[in-house]
Amino acid sequence: MNWLILIIAGLFEVGFTFCLGKLRGASGAEFYLWISGFIICIILSMSLLAKAAHTIPLGTAYPVWTGIGAVGTVIVGILVFHEPVSFLRLFFIATLIISVIGLKMV
Repeated sequence: MNWLILIIAGLFEVGFTFCLGKLRGASGAEFYLWISGFIICIILSMSLLAKAAHTIPLGTAYPVWTGIGAVGTVIVGILVFHEPVSFLRLFFIATLIISVIGLKMV
């Protein structure tokens, strides 16, 4: 169950980085909506990470949480913010995923 909580925490990390990206160029009410989403996502992400770390070793939970957030943010950047895609970028995302899986296995 705590692994599921950790995955959800990682997805909320992607959520707060998405909101951060949408803040760029936002003004007025739109700015406050995105900043509210950012704050809500960061609170939920950190709270769920803390909950998952009760039973998952912190040395595993934190890198997995960060890895989910990093990979998810790159994917969102490519799909939503039209960031460039290159072989090396995809290669290093793959190595990050393999590292996170390796941490879970050991």
